[in-house]
Amino acid sequence: MKTFDSKPWVLPQPVLIIGTYDKDGTPNAMNAAWGGQWDAGQIFISMGVHATTDNLERDDEFTVAFATAGTMTAADYVGNVSGRKVADKVSRTGWTAVKGEKVNAPVFTDFPMTLECRVARKIDPSNTGFFLVGDILAVRVNEKFLSEDGLPDMEKMQLIVFDPVHHGYVQLGDKVGQAFSEYKKLL
Repeated sequence: MKTFDSKPWVLPQPVLIIGTYDKDGTPNAMNAAWGGQWDAGQIFISMGVHATTDNLERDDEFTVAFATAGTMTAADYVGNVSGRKVADKVSRTGWTAVKGEKVNAPVFTDFPMTLECRVARKIDPSNTGFFLVGDILAVRVNEKFLSEDGLPDMEKMQLIVFDPVHHGYVQLGDKVGQAFSEYKKLL
């Protein structure tokens, strides 16, 4: 095995689109890859210093959408173009924003699944950002991405993940097993 120095190579890393409103009510979005499930009803995201963090100082509600192959180009755009430098950057994406049902934050309807969240806490705030823990208040899923049992279908969503090693996006593939059952093959 080859050994590398410490790297941020936890794989896979979801491509998360964080939605907030700017101070004038304009929808804003940023791309964040360092995040995941914190607890059963919470999400965590490592936040740098962005227009989004400014927005979270004014209002503690936000949304988290999961990027797909179809939203990849615009998701990369909102991750590389600063809302502090480009006013209304979301308008360039072509995304449609509606107000959340449970939160005062934009839901971008172009994504298959969006979490409506409220800040639970900010951990280690500094001049370089903080770790955001958010309570998940609602999960909104476009009906065309539901399976026959009425639950979200990851395979239909064409979700992408960030490859921090080669700086690429990779689309998730087919289901290869059933969790909590595969182990039985070794009994």
